[in-house]
Amino acid sequence: QVQLVESGGGLVQAGGSLRLSCAASGISFSAVTMGWYRQAPGNERELVAFITIRYNTNYADAVKGRFTISRDNAKNTVYLQMNSLRPEDTAVYYCNAKGAIRDFWGQGTQVTVSS
Repeated sequence: QVQLVESGGGLVQAGGSLRLSCAASGISFSAVTMGWYRQAPGNERELVAFITIRYNTNYADAVKGRFTISRDNAKNTVYLQMNSLRPEDTAVYYCNAKGAIRDFWGQGTQVTVSS
């Protein structure tokens, strides 16, 4: 059974930083692309960043230069370092694993940025 467990969300002031973690189990972690998505109230879920098995990364334009995605295959964990946070970054952040047949999702972690 695949499990993705996010942690690290919380309330932060604008300009602050948070680091999200996603611990994976039940999956060949080093063999899958991992990503972070977010969903704000009233909005669709959107891609924030992903990292491939070769450590290639891709970011949404809204977070380029502020967020950094990384992975530790020894710990089966993917991270999202978020700096210079803005109120518009407020959302539930979801971890994603792209399996061969289907995607897997975590339960989400709330990030709230106050102005």
